[in-house]
Amino acid sequence: MAQGKNRCRIGIDVGGTFTDFVLANLDTGAITRYKEPSTPKDPSLSVQRGLKPLIERAKVKPEDVELIVHGTTLMVNAIIQRRGARVALVVTKGNRGVLEIGRASLPNSYDYTLMKEEPLTPRNLVFELPARTMADGKVVARPTTADYDALAKKIRDANIQAVTVMLLHSFSHPELEREVAAELGKRLADIPVIESASIWPERREYERAVIAVMNAYVRPLMDEYLNRLVSRVAETGVKAPIYITASNGGTLSIGTARERPVDTVFSGPASGVVAAMRVAAPAGHDKIGTVDIGGTSCDVAVAKGSEPEYTTRTFIGDFPIAMPVVNVSSIGAGGGSILWVDPQGVLKVGPHSAGGDPGPACYSRGGTQPTVTDCYLLVGYIDPANFLGGRMALDRTKSEKALEAIADKLGYTGPNRALLAAQAALRVATATMTTELFKDLARRGDDPREFSLMAFGGAGPTHANLLADEARLSGVIVPPAAATFCAMGAILADVKRDYVRSKSIRFSDGDKAMKELARIFRELEVESQKWITNEGDLLGKADFAASGEMRYAGQAFDIKVDIPEMLRKKPNAQRIAELFHVAHERMYSYRDEGSPVEMTTERVRITGRIPPIKLPTASGGKKASAHGKRRFFHDGKFIEVPVFLRSEVSLGQTIIGAAIIEQEDTTIIVLPGWQATIDTISNVVISRPGAKGKAKSSAKAKAKPSAKAKAKPAARKSAAKPSRKAGKAAKKRR
Repeated sequence: MAQGKNRCRIGIDVGGTFTDFVLANLDTGAITRYKEPSTPKDPSLSVQRGLKPLIERAKVKPEDVELIVHGTTLMVNAIIQRRGARVALVVTKGNRGVLEIGRASLPNSYDYTLMKEEPLTPRNLVFELPARTMADGKVVARPTTADYDALAKKIRDANIQAVTVMLLHSFSHPELEREVAAELGKRLADIPVIESASIWPERREYERAVIAVMNAYVRPLMDEYLNRLVSRVAETGVKAPIYITASNGGTLSIGTARERPVDTVFSGPASGVVAAMRVAAPAGHDKIGTVDIGGTSCDVAVAKGSEPEYTTRTFIGDFPIAMPVVNVSSIGAGGGSILWVDPQGVLKVGPHSAGGDPGPACYSRGGTQPTVTDCYLLVGYIDPANFLGGRMALDRTKSEKALEAIADKLGYTGPNRALLAAQAALRVATATMTTELFKDLARRGDDPREFSLMAFGGAGPTHANLLADEARLSGVIVPPAAATFCAMGAILADVKRDYVRSKSIRFSDGDKAMKELARIFRELEVESQKWITNEGDLLGKADFAASGEMRYAGQAFDIKVDIPEMLRKKPNAQRIAELFHVAHERMYSYRDEGSPVEMTTERVRITGRIPPIKLPTASGGKKASAHGKRRFFHDGKFIEVPVFLRSEVSLGQTIIGAAIIEQEDTTIIVLPGWQATIDTISNVVISRPGAKGKAKSSAKAKAKPSAKAKAKPAARKSAAKPSRKAGKAAKKRR
């Protein structure tokens, strides 16, 4: 690893519109941020272009960089846009319809005309082989040499680029699957052959097949991209190792990312939530919602405590992802989301986006369709002469012209018709975001008035107060590096990977079951420890966290139960069962101690700690005066508001809304009836004076709560339709 004068780390987040950079100097504590327009045809090019001005702005040298952590949506976009490799799937004879049958469920219970998503591997590329293992591990059918020769010829004739082998019961008995992969590998020396159990050995053939095929589908693309990335970074003079952010909120070495690109499909959104939890905890906020609004999408999450919430039940389109990922819901309501009016005359926002090329109409890059960013500009939220610190001028006239076309379809008339259309579009976007946030809160039975909203992304701080007002949240928290927060999260994350086994453990078997459970956890620890020793020199001592999917015998669904370290090493049936009873009672309001308990899946997560980055703190100073004034359109009329520079606002200063707080890479809106302060770690905290459970600054985190206030009336109705599944709009991000 290159050693320089300073110890610096760089976080990079590649979005559809901008590529975000954060450089943290561990010796001086300085944080440097930069945004570079993305190059969708070759994302590594925007990385190369942005590194030089970032390093120059930070006043360091390329050799001072000790680590680069990179987040990308390349994999998820490749899956959604069907730009992956031609993959063959080899299955047990009689199981050829595994991808088509799936879970035998309809895409929508209310619309029988909707078609299921086409598998990544079509039926004509699914090949049967007489290879079968029973549930007890007994092999009842083994292919002959002639079987292997014939199958290898079929695969070559089909011009296949990668092969996945998925046999029945291989999650618990992988020996035959390995044998099949090895035999085919001998005959297909230039084509990678990977068995499903080596990617994700969990029960349920359909989910395991989807994950294994998905990994093979994007692997050539990931390998090609990483080769270009490494080459372009090297051309800048930076010789530091490159890590890739993972879906579980951690990071992976570039070698692991090449081998397991499926671990990176939700890379970008996860990093933002990780950063939010790191910032929220020292500021005294233990209940937060996060909203990351980029150029293409709005990513929403809810978390309590000090860790993000994870899920093993999310989707990319209709494809299930059964691996642990940070629980983020995505909707097509970003700054570049296109406004349109449907045949019934209803105003819609997204999911299609203008992206960064051609971009919103105001970018003057050839885009003519109105977007959310055009609305921000027209209503006065953003300054056309100060976008990206003045590096990019916006054209208000083009925004107005684009929005007039929407206004005409909506029947608005008069000189302010474009403004009315812009205001209506922002209300629709806000209602869509509120609906998505409410779904997460309702699922937990949580009161939105107890939650603060952590807002980031280029448009997050601009829209956050509108969302908090509509959703009746207690307040808004805007971190210092809001517009590049996912890049910041990348360098705050530790190295993580999840390991799984699917072995049914019946607690009624007593000591025998507990010995088997202890053996499985030890086996997973050894496997994970072997992996992490090759993940880099920066890592400290590894930590382990265990959990199990548990249920009452006969139930169809499982509940994830965290297993403490003591019970991981020396399992106790009664104590682990009690943990499950408590979790079941919390979720379903009852426990059934008369029914036997079983564990169906065992998990271990290994975390290699990277030396932490100290977050900058705010200091008191002279009370900042308004830098100027600007009119913005609110509730059907213009109001004149003061404009403050965030760099000048000091700890403890209160700014009464309506007001605008500007920084180089984003704009913060404070609505009438709200106020903003700066807390001790430099967050802008926006709250209603005297509101119940209002957002607390870290300086007052332990203060007695203020008196209860009446809840705001229910959110407005909206014609906007929320996304159907959590990962649906992960198709396009920023």
